[in-house]
Amino acid sequence: MAMDYEKCAKEIYETLGGRSNLVSAAHCATRLRLVTVDNSKIDMKKLENIDGVKGVFSNNGQLQLIIGTGTVNKVYDAFLNVSGMTAATKEEVKAAAAAQQPIIKRMIKALGDVFVPILPAIVASGLMMGLVEALGKAIPAFAGSDWYGILDLMANTAFTFLPVLIAVSAARVFGGNLFLGAVIGMIMIHPNLINAWSVGSMNVADIPVWHLFGLPIRQVGYQGHVIPVVIAVWLMCKIEKWMHKHVPEMIDLFVTPLSTVLITAFLTLGLIGPVFSTAESYVLEFAGWIITVGHGVGAMIMGALYPFTVVCGIHHMYNVIEAGMLSAVDGLNIWMPIASAANFAQGAACLAVGLKSKKLKTKSVAIPSALSAALGITEPAIFGVNLRFVKPLICGMAGGAVGALLGSIFQIGATSYGVTGIPGFLITLDYSWQYAIVLVVSFVVSFALTWVVWKEEIEPNENEKKEENQIETSEQTRLEKEELVLFAPIKGNVISRAEIPDETFASGVLGEGVGIEPEIGEVVAPFDGEISSVADTRHAIGITGPGEMEVLIHVGIDTVHMNGDGFELLVKEGEKVKAGQKLIRFDINKIKAAGYSSTVAVLLTNSEDYSNVQVVKSKKTEQMEKVFLVKK
Repeated sequence: MAMDYEKCAKEIYETLGGRSNLVSAAHCATRLRLVTVDNSKIDMKKLENIDGVKGVFSNNGQLQLIIGTGTVNKVYDAFLNVSGMTAATKEEVKAAAAAQQPIIKRMIKALGDVFVPILPAIVASGLMMGLVEALGKAIPAFAGSDWYGILDLMANTAFTFLPVLIAVSAARVFGGNLFLGAVIGMIMIHPNLINAWSVGSMNVADIPVWHLFGLPIRQVGYQGHVIPVVIAVWLMCKIEKWMHKHVPEMIDLFVTPLSTVLITAFLTLGLIGPVFSTAESYVLEFAGWIITVGHGVGAMIMGALYPFTVVCGIHHMYNVIEAGMLSAVDGLNIWMPIASAANFAQGAACLAVGLKSKKLKTKSVAIPSALSAALGITEPAIFGVNLRFVKPLICGMAGGAVGALLGSIFQIGATSYGVTGIPGFLITLDYSWQYAIVLVVSFVVSFALTWVVWKEEIEPNENEKKEENQIETSEQTRLEKEELVLFAPIKGNVISRAEIPDETFASGVLGEGVGIEPEIGEVVAPFDGEISSVADTRHAIGITGPGEMEVLIHVGIDTVHMNGDGFELLVKEGEKVKAGQKLIRFDINKIKAAGYSSTVAVLLTNSEDYSNVQVVKSKKTEQMEKVFLVKK
C-alpha cells in the first residue's frame, strides 16, 4: 500500500509540537533532519510509531527521522507545506543545531575547530622536540653540536610562532580575514617585545612600558599563549564584520583592514594581554603555594589541574618555579614528576580514544598525538582530542592526580626542567624505578577510565545508534513468483550488510542488502528502472525497478559531509535507465583522503515487501554479476 506522505508529514509536525518548536528542516538520502527548540517536549515513542518513520534519534542538536530513500524527499516537501517552513541545506541545519548547544559546549567546539587544522604542525614539532631533547640529554657531545642546533631550530619553530598559527586558524573559524589574523598573531610575538618566557625572571620595574593616553602598555610578548590570541582574533573578526557592514564600499578596501588591525592591536596589548597576564600571575602564585601542601594532597590537585594550565597557555611559566627549586638547598625539581604524570595521563587518555574510535580521522590524530604526549608535548593530545571530547580530558586528570600523588610520596626529584614523559628518565636517574611506577600508574588509570567512560559521539550520517525496525508489516498472501535479480552496481569486494561500517545500514533498518568495497569509482544501474531520488551532494541515489524493487545505492560512509566534492552524477531524478547504465562517478582516493570509508551500501529499502531476499554473491564481484535474488 502506497505511503500517505501528507498524513505522515502532518503527524510528524503535530508530534513535534508545531511551528513554535521548530527551528530548521532539511533532508538527506534517507533522513529528515530537524532542529527543534526543545526536544524534551516531544513524545519520541509516538514519533517512532508514525507510519513511515522507521527510526528516530537525536544527536549533536539534530533530531533525525529515518524514512528511507525515494520517500524522504516527498515527506520533506509535504512537511514544508504543512509547517510553512522554507527549505534549508544540511549545513544550515547543522549550524542551527550548533547554535542550540550550551555556550560552554560551543566554546569548547570553537577551540577544537581552531586547533585541529594546525595539529600536523604541532605534532611534527612536538615529536621532534622530544627526540632532540632526549638525544641531547643522553649524549652531551650531541647537545653542543651543529646538528643539535639546526634540529632544535626546526623542532621549536611551530611553538615559537604558535600564536601566528593559532591566529590564522582562529580567523578562519570566526569568519575573518586570515591575513589580518596573522598580523595580529605576529604583533603579539613581535621581536621588539620582551619574550614572554623571559618576563618571569625580570623585576617588574625593569619591564619597559609605553604610555599612551595616560595608560601604561607593557612591552611584553605572548609566546606560548593560547587564550589571549583566540580572544584577540575573535574580537578582530567582530570588528572587521561590523566595519564591512557600515563602511562605504568605495573606501572599505583600505579603511576596514587598517582600522581593524589598529583597534584590535591596541585592545590586545592594552587590555586583553595585561588582564590575562594578571590572571596568569595569580595562577602561578597559587601553584607555588599548593605544591608545598603536605602529604601529597597539593601535588595530587596540581596533577589534576595541570591540563587546564596547558589550555590557558601558561604552563611554560612553571619553568620559573622549577628553576627556583633547582636553586634551593636540596637542588631538586619536585614539580617535574607532577607535570610528567599529568602529561603521560593525557597521552594515555588520547591513546585510548585513538584505539577505541572507529573513525579513521580521529585515529590519525589521536595516536600520533598520544606518542607526542609520551615524549612530553601534550598540546596535540589536549587540544586535538581530549578537550574536544571532554571525558578523556577528565579521565586524564584523574590519572594525572594519582600519578602526581605517588610522585610526591616517593619524593622524586629531577635535576633539570623542561623534560617530562619518557625522556624524563634522563633527569631522574636516582629515582628510575619510582618514576617508572608513576608513569605506569598514570597511564593505566587514565587509559582504563577513558576506555570505560568515553563513547564515540555519533555524528549525523555516521555510525548512528542501532535502532530496531519499527515497521509493522501487514499480512499478505505471498505467492511464489519469478525471482527478481539485483546485479552488482559496482566492481569490488562484497561484504555482508552487518559489516557495513554504519550502524543504520548494518542494523537493517533501511532494508536488506550488502556493502561493496569498491575497486573502481563507477556506479551502474543494477537493473532496468527509474531514478526515484538523487542526493544533492551526489553521493547517493535511489532507483525503482522490476517488481517495484526500491534500491538505495549510497557511496561511502558519511560522505554527505564532502558536499559533492569528488562525485559526478550522470542521471537525474525521474530518468529511465537500463541495466549497466552509468549512474555516478566518484573519486575513491578523495573519499579516503577525507577520512571516510569508501564502502558502497546497496540496500533493498522495501525488502519487507518480499518473502525472501537471498544474497548470492560474496567476496570479489564484477559489475553486473548477480548479487541477490528477490522473491515475492
